[in-house]
Amino acid sequence: MPVAFLMVKYRVIAMTIVHAKLSGNKVVLPREDFERLVNLARQSEPVELEYSEDAQPIEGILQLAEQGGSFDWLAEEPDLYCIEDLKERYR
Repeated sequence: MPVAFLMVKYRVIAMTIVHAKLSGNKVVLPREDFERLVNLARQSEPVELEYSEDAQPIEGILQLAEQGGSFDWLAEEPDLYCIEDLKERYR
């Protein structure tokens, strides 16, 4: 009885996953992911980078808004909804 062999070739495809936050028309991503993208781009063509760092990072602005007291008036406003307004409660 003849025996047949089946040879299968698998091709491994490397994939890079980049985690980013969209902020308007800009993208915020971890420096490590940014450097990975730049290295991938450099594999196909020369890349020149121009860095522009914010004078005050976004986290600093958020902290300033939180501690600055601009939104303290909201604490005195009545709640628009309460727990009894829920039709279905998710956990």
